[in-house]
Amino acid sequence: MDHSAHHTSTAHDHAAHQGHQATGHHAGGVTWGAAAKATLHCLTGCAIGEILGMAVGTALMWGKVPTMVLAIILAFVFGYSFTLFAVRKAGLDFKTAIKVALAADTVSIAVMELVDNGIIALVPGAMDAHLSDALFWASLLGGFVIAFLVTTPVNKWMIGRGKGHAVVHAYH
Repeated sequence: MDHSAHHTSTAHDHAAHQGHQATGHHAGGVTWGAAAKATLHCLTGCAIGEILGMAVGTALMWGKVPTMVLAIILAFVFGYSFTLFAVRKAGLDFKTAIKVALAADTVSIAVMELVDNGIIALVPGAMDAHLSDALFWASLLGGFVIAFLVTTPVNKWMIGRGKGHAVVHAYH
């Protein structure tokens, strides 16, 4: 992640939101770099939640479905919490901050989770792999890479229309 921009106003990584302003209402005003940074920021929260959910579900020997449900719920919780923390620190009241986080991250997290979990479900043996298995980690990380590649154009399109992570940028 690019940490060359030194913003200390929040603990949130502002580099993730550099260049989010759209010039006009078309995706042409948004760089791929800005979309990738927004996606990477979102992916970080999702990854923490998903890995935690998969680890807990697997460690407790839950079945595939409850483990995936827990992972998806935690991915949304952590994904939203990163944005929520940043906009709260920027001075928004809790109710407004929740609305901003929901507006900024819902589509991005949903696409990411759909792709990532779809990959894990499709890789033979991945759902049966244990935390100590290379297949578990390879399918999870591979899913994240593919989710990143699919979600970045979605975020670019949304930011270009003043939606998604563009909403967060207004509060920085």
